[in-house]
Amino acid sequence: MKSRPNWPAGLFALVWLAIVVGPLLYLVTVSLRTRAEYLGKSVWALPDALTPDNYVTVLTGGFGQYLLNNVIVTVATVAIVVLVTVPAAYAVVRNTSPFVQKGFTLLLMGLAIPAQATIIPVYLMITRMQLYDTLTAIILPTAAFALPVAMLVLVNSLRDVPRELYEAQAIDGAGPMRVLVSLVLPLARPAIMTVVVYTALNAWNGFLFPLVLTQSESSRVLTLGLWDFQGQFGTNVPALLAAVTLSVLPIFVVYLIGRRFLLSGLTAGFGK
Repeated sequence: MKSRPNWPAGLFALVWLAIVVGPLLYLVTVSLRTRAEYLGKSVWALPDALTPDNYVTVLTGGFGQYLLNNVIVTVATVAIVVLVTVPAAYAVVRNTSPFVQKGFTLLLMGLAIPAQATIIPVYLMITRMQLYDTLTAIILPTAAFALPVAMLVLVNSLRDVPRELYEAQAIDGAGPMRVLVSLVLPLARPAIMTVVVYTALNAWNGFLFPLVLTQSESSRVLTLGLWDFQGQFGTNVPALLAAVTLSVLPIFVVYLIGRRFLLSGLTAGFGK
């Protein structure tokens, strides 16, 4: 039996495509225009000529330092979250002691606590640790607030691993570390990629912790840099949008690479 085309779904997909592509098209085309052309023509009109001058202006205005700081914060945050949550999730799945299970439940309570509610205690801890105005001051709380979601994803994923595989490893004489390396890491790769992409997105776009816990220009990340550019290039919208385009591009590439793991990783274990 031949299936009928789903016209409502197709129409909805086209509308959604327009909603997504429209702002991106506006962002890129305006960033390649001159300031005079932006002010004198419609924003949706085809540009007379594309120019990279706005990108040159942004790259010579401190953007490189902000980008490097953002990369350091994102990579370090992802590394901490993965190195902590992978063995911790393995312990939660394989260890049935009440202490471990209650610890996991306590960690999940972090899902209900917004970062805004803890910003004063975090600020006090960072200052007493003499980490204020450093990239470490951004990395540590960002990683801490990413742990509950990462643990939830990894624990649900590892619970899908058949118990017989763990038992086969034990019969072969494998210890916990060998099981973690040879069995857990390969089977949990989609969930780990989900954690990497999710954590990277949050770390890359973080604003609250950089705003409160840093001050100097040398510790400024892209979100604060764009805020600074808004004042510096407030009357030069094409240059401002060029800075936005450059800030979005790296994390957009990360999302494109890991997007196919997101759904499978986030839904792992919920069908049971």
